[in-house]
Amino acid sequence: MSARSTFEQAWRYAAVGIGSNIALYAAYLLLTHWGLASKLAMTALYWLAVALTFVFNKRWSFGSGGPPKVQFRRYLLAYALGYAVNLSALFLLVDVFGQPHQVAQGILILAIAALLFLLQKFWVFRTERPPANAPVPTQ
Repeated sequence: MSARSTFEQAWRYAAVGIGSNIALYAAYLLLTHWGLASKLAMTALYWLAVALTFVFNKRWSFGSGGPPKVQFRRYLLAYALGYAVNLSALFLLVDVFGQPHQVAQGILILAIAALLFLLQKFWVFRTERPPANAPVPTQ
């Protein structure tokens, strides 16, 4: 895959991510302002984001025509890893080091987004290439 297509994928992925994360971060701040615990708010909104972004990332960001069931399973696993990293880091930054949860979660959004882009590009929506010795189809 060329650097140009990776750049285009990154911009599309960023557009999906920015749109969904602005809305979901605003919801996070509102829910925590209303008294919902930060980790519970993050958990609920995280899985909502997974459900909302799969189709956009599959079709628009990565232009993948691969098998949806396999890709959705991989997508869920990638986001489960992202969730575990997010929850662990939020615990360390807020509960152990005493950082404000608003700032910690804001920074974590960016770090987790980068991790998830790489997982989606190279694992979830990767383009399957035929083996080097596979016969070339004729028309």
